[in-house]
Amino acid sequence: MKQLLIKAVCIVAASVMVVPSVAGAKDALTVKTAAGKARGKAINSGKVHAWLGLPYAAPPVGDLRWKAPQPAAKWPGERDATKFAAHCAQNPVFEDMVFQDNGPSEDCLYLNVYAPATADKDSKLPVMFWIHGGGFSGGGSNEPRHNGDFLPLKGVVLVTINYRLGVFGFLATEELAKEASGAAGNYGLADMIAALHWIKANVKGFGGDPDNVTIFGESAGSFAVSTLMASPMAEGLFQKAIGESGGAVAGSTLEYDNLPTREAKDAKWVATLNVKSLAELRALPAQTILDAAKKPGVGFPPDIDGKVLTEPVGATYAAGKQAHIPLIAGWNRDEGNSMAAHGMTTAQWKELAQKNFKERADEFLKLYPGDTEEQALRSAIDFGSDQFIAYGTWAWLEAHRKTGNAPVYRYYFELAATPSKYHPGTFAFHSDDIEYVFGTLDTRPGWAVRPEDRTLSNQIMTYFTNFAKTGDPNGGKPLSNTRTTDSSGTAKSAEFVSCSAPSQAACALPQWPKYNDDGYPLIHLNTTITAGPDTLRARYEFLERGMPPMRF
Repeated sequence: MKQLLIKAVCIVAASVMVVPSVAGAKDALTVKTAAGKARGKAINSGKVHAWLGLPYAAPPVGDLRWKAPQPAAKWPGERDATKFAAHCAQNPVFEDMVFQDNGPSEDCLYLNVYAPATADKDSKLPVMFWIHGGGFSGGGSNEPRHNGDFLPLKGVVLVTINYRLGVFGFLATEELAKEASGAAGNYGLADMIAALHWIKANVKGFGGDPDNVTIFGESAGSFAVSTLMASPMAEGLFQKAIGESGGAVAGSTLEYDNLPTREAKDAKWVATLNVKSLAELRALPAQTILDAAKKPGVGFPPDIDGKVLTEPVGATYAAGKQAHIPLIAGWNRDEGNSMAAHGMTTAQWKELAQKNFKERADEFLKLYPGDTEEQALRSAIDFGSDQFIAYGTWAWLEAHRKTGNAPVYRYYFELAATPSKYHPGTFAFHSDDIEYVFGTLDTRPGWAVRPEDRTLSNQIMTYFTNFAKTGDPNGGKPLSNTRTTDSSGTAKSAEFVSCSAPSQAACALPQWPKYNDDGYPLIHLNTTITAGPDTLRARYEFLERGMPPMRF
């Protein structure tokens, strides 16, 4: 079966596809889980099967609000798994977050499974477990850019999840800690761990291998990946990891406080709600809580709760106690492109250097020069990128390279996107890589996708799925794809064909070197992918000695 699947993925052409019988298709779309049978649907012209809105935990409502995830109830008969469940309750965070459901809800602990139509319970395909971004306060599994129409055609089972966000996912008070034997907060991280347990128990029925799971995520999802690698509760639940733009090891823009600090902070916020007990707090309407949570200065990131995390993430990596698994991580060139909106003169840049780095200002200006206004603006974007995301991700890579006893691979995403509805300008901006990873380029509103975008997307998907299969992003041949959409931009079909002349050059997959101390090599994801030593290392080593704090 495995050989047949590889052949189907690599040489598919619409004219030669074998279409299963109606009865066979129906049987393949019905899968038995521990909670009951679920029937999904075929997508992407029948090439992928999708099971949407599967519960992996009980609804965290009523008395279960701010409690660890509980087992999902069993259901009778056959569950309809053809529609997305609600995304988790949240305040608006980023305008480019678009959802394909009927609205947010606290009842949101659901996941989606996508598999090649040719997969069955004996396929043992690698599983890729996606954790969405959004600052731990926004986002959801059913954003169009996370759709599973294409990635499974590379020979994997894809799982995308919701997890509790913001105040519902990370509130930590003394009363909550007493109720839970001394631990509070991190319900959102516990949700991720519960979903990984669901995979362990159920994914085989969808064609996946429960012992070959790769967790991957972007932004807060990448912070979560680095955090789960350090969590004793997640030990053994995944075998590989990919982090896109974010790491919780050091220099974090999403700082994890210890539990006493968070209890004090969150107690002040709870006091504004005029409730006298945890029971009263749980009885408040969700919207009342969300309204109070969006006040300036209020935030609910993860904490060192004593259960999901027993110590700072960086301390776990320093001691070599994190999961010793292969890792891919990297970031985008223009993570800090918001600096471009303000402009930057040479005088302003030098003033900023002096204010923030004082006696180190001259060294800073050598690394981030500003002799012309154009140069100053580029350096402002570079420093904003490093301060916001790049340094923290670099610190994670460095920590795992030193103590992880496993292969590490690093990338730098540089292909600048042309303007689109929510992203003006021409930048490799924060979150720009998501559609490339999923092959969902056409879901970005108002974007004119170029051939080089499709080629790079294909290459990245191949690197990442190769890694999910073997722990090495190299090997195999990438596939080229085309897709058509209807007038609303909804995917209608996608064809994957073998890379052969005259298209072979466009399908080339350059060798991705391991990230090690022999020049600290990485790959540059651009129109042409290249590999070479890290030429910017001095910037991160400079910031390692201290940089001004930044809050995201």
